[in-house]
Amino acid sequence: MRNTSLSRRHFGWFKSRDQKVAVDDLTIVDQSLLHRAVAATALGNAMEWFDFGVYSYIAVTLGKVFFPAGSSVVQTLASLATFAVGFLIRPVGGLVFGPLGDKFGRKRILALTMIMMAASTFSIAFIPSYASIGIAAPILLMLARLLQGFSTGGEYGGAATFIAEYSTDRRRGFMGSWLEFGTMVGYIGGACIVTLLTSTLSSESLLSWGWRVPFLIAGPLGLMGLYMRLKLEESPAFQAYSDSVEHEEHEKPAYGLGSLIRIHGRQLLKAVGLVLVFNVTDYMLLSYLPSYMTSVLNYSETRGLWMVLLVMVLMLPCNVLGGLMSDRFGRKPMILTASLAMVVLAIPCIKLIGSGMDLEIFIGFMLLALCLVAYTSSMPSTLPALFYTPVRYSALSIAFNVSVSLFGGTTPLATAWLIEKTHNTMVPAYYLMVAGVIGVITILCVRETAGRPLRGSPPAVGSRSEAREVLAGDDPLTVDSTLPRI
Repeated sequence: MRNTSLSRRHFGWFKSRDQKVAVDDLTIVDQSLLHRAVAATALGNAMEWFDFGVYSYIAVTLGKVFFPAGSSVVQTLASLATFAVGFLIRPVGGLVFGPLGDKFGRKRILALTMIMMAASTFSIAFIPSYASIGIAAPILLMLARLLQGFSTGGEYGGAATFIAEYSTDRRRGFMGSWLEFGTMVGYIGGACIVTLLTSTLSSESLLSWGWRVPFLIAGPLGLMGLYMRLKLEESPAFQAYSDSVEHEEHEKPAYGLGSLIRIHGRQLLKAVGLVLVFNVTDYMLLSYLPSYMTSVLNYSETRGLWMVLLVMVLMLPCNVLGGLMSDRFGRKPMILTASLAMVVLAIPCIKLIGSGMDLEIFIGFMLLALCLVAYTSSMPSTLPALFYTPVRYSALSIAFNVSVSLFGGTTPLATAWLIEKTHNTMVPAYYLMVAGVIGVITILCVRETAGRPLRGSPPAVGSRSEAREVLAGDDPLTVDSTLPRI
């Protein structure tokens, strides 16, 4: 009896194989609440990447506004360096918000990160220029970026966890795909607004007030997202875990970083590897290759940016379809196929992009985009399934943000530096191939989770009739019985 209590207390819901599972043991998900949860979390991700798209596209203008007059290259680099600071602080945000989300619930922390993200982005619109207040201008911009990065550190891990815990086992991939759908919508929205402003305003108007408009939009977006998140109920999986802890009259175990690494170290490494291939592909395709085409291949900057936006628009329906396919065929086949394709197609795709011909460039981009879609559509359901309910928010936030900061966010800078040192224009292909190999190795070590309950959570279904159907099936409905050693 003591061992069973210990398992439940540390890892959530658990039934041994000799214990019969009844309909009342399953979580029946309210479909209206599920749809609201998906919309509210996707909006937060959209807002994060709205800021990313705005800042990336308007970096040259921000350099002129916030940094001393002089070399335009130096101003742009200073602006991008300020942007990069947000990545460096993200793991700290994960370390803070992850444990809070596991202790106090996903809903409260996601509402808090939404407030911080919206406030920090909105505040940038009101920072005076360097010409007005001198060195205080870039300092204030840096502080706003630090707050953005800090809050973002708790956003993706919490959002992916929340959607995964709200979803039914059979449709977790489809529901999770909307998280990255929001990512792309936010990036496209931010990039389009900046492109529209730069196309319609004079240089003087853009420098004096036009650059503030995209950041002002973050205010109402944040309020809408906060309202939607405050209206949500706690995820069924976390609520079931909290109820079981109260029933057992135990306190929720507090996991420090050391114990998290000691007990769940292998799963953390798997998450880091999956996030690496996911984000290296993402940042290479959407952030670096447009610059690569302009600076290395002498392709028109405007055409390159519009090419990326077109590819992202086409990725939107593909991402939702990919989520459905991950539920039908499994997460492992999706990620394994994409990683193998990355190894095989990286060199041909970069050669197509380097051809200078619009059609060939588009084909090269789309092939890489389809590999990326396999990640964006299946990762939001794959990553949360690596961890047990009591540590899911913490573990995912830490692994995701460490991997993004070390490998994903550094991809553009590292690739540009390698090209400069080697004078080899195929560096992006080799970089993607290495990431693909890591993806193959990692996913082969991950168990398939499609259609199965999350670790530490009871099976989740959409109705009582589905519950009876699941119970009548052949698969044993038990949580992974191989619990980590404590």
